[in-house]
Amino acid sequence: MNKNLLPLLAVAAVFALAACDQESGSAPSTAAPAAAPAQTMPVAAANPALLSPEKANEKAPEVFKARFATTKGDLIIEVHRAWSPNGADRFYNLVKIGYYDDTAFFRIVNGFMAQIGIHGDSEVNAKWRPATIADDPSAGQSNKPGYVTFAKTGMPNSRTTQIFFNFGDNAGLDGQGFTPFGKVVEGAPVLGALNLEYGEAPDQGAIQSQGNAYLRANFPRLDYVKTARLVP
Repeated sequence: MNKNLLPLLAVAAVFALAACDQESGSAPSTAAPAAAPAQTMPVAAANPALLSPEKANEKAPEVFKARFATTKGDLIIEVHRAWSPNGADRFYNLVKIGYYDDTAFFRIVNGFMAQIGIHGDSEVNAKWRPATIADDPSAGQSNKPGYVTFAKTGMPNSRTTQIFFNFGDNAGLDGQGFTPFGKVVEGAPVLGALNLEYGEAPDQGAIQSQGNAYLRANFPRLDYVKTARLVP
């Protein structure tokens, strides 16, 4: 691929990054759905905090770390609240209540980014999808490789729960409300090991409404965050 096209591709993909408050235009898989595995208890029933976005409002420490244990190994994100205060606060609260546990890397664009943050329980998604946060002005940080940023639509103040890990130098996103809030400081090779085969095929609307049952039936080799925890 012509290297001169890469910045243009990054910018062109920006408005499809999250679709936090709208259905994705990606085509769903045509594979026949397999039976969803039985669950003994819905995730929300086991962790009621997931159903109360209005209570997840603690102010984050100025600097903190979160460990993501994934199906390809562990990575640690170092968050700087000064870079994106609203984003850091939201991320801190999501990790604290276990929101990212068993969530899929459902959208991976080689050379661009890997995205997670739609919950595996549709009941949880229904609560968080409208729970937007205000945009943060740029603090001078750029979407460099390994930096972590909230996904959003083209509308102002549309960040909710979805985040992405920059693979390349995506400076074209910097002036469009994509303010990095942290960076990977350990485990960077994990990002390079994520399964790329499904690309942008998983339908975000289907994930929102059906959760992990849809993903596991149609995209069985996706990688997942097994657990995400604050580092003491």
